[in-house]
Amino acid sequence: MVSTGTGRQAGSVSSGHRSGASAIFASPIDFAHLRRYTSGNADLEREVLGLFCGQAVVAVEGLRTASSEKAWREAAHMLKGSALVVGAWEVARVAERAEAGSMHQDLAVVARLEAALADVRSYLAALGVV
Repeated sequence: MVSTGTGRQAGSVSSGHRSGASAIFASPIDFAHLRRYTSGNADLEREVLGLFCGQAVVAVEGLRTASSEKAWREAAHMLKGSALVVGAWEVARVAERAEAGSMHQDLAVVARLEAALADVRSYLAALGVV
């Protein structure tokens, strides 16, 4: 089992997770949340996290190249949903902001998403997960 201490509460997104000052961000992945989907299977956790990291690259590229508001929202929604599954609350929060915004006004959100995803990748690499 991938071992991490997760003194982390969920971030803000429409799924009812906490936000703002009440959230505790100890790590970019909430492994306790992820384990609900994997039943603690470490190999499955690695696989799901690897898929998330790959899909995140596709979603960010989708935001960068969106030719319509619909394409922008779909890419943001895909990333938000993936982040919610793995417990990447900060990524989900920023993706939710992108989804609610406009591709013309929120290009800076892509940089925030990339930073949040870099934190996730660095954290997972340090754990030897991906």
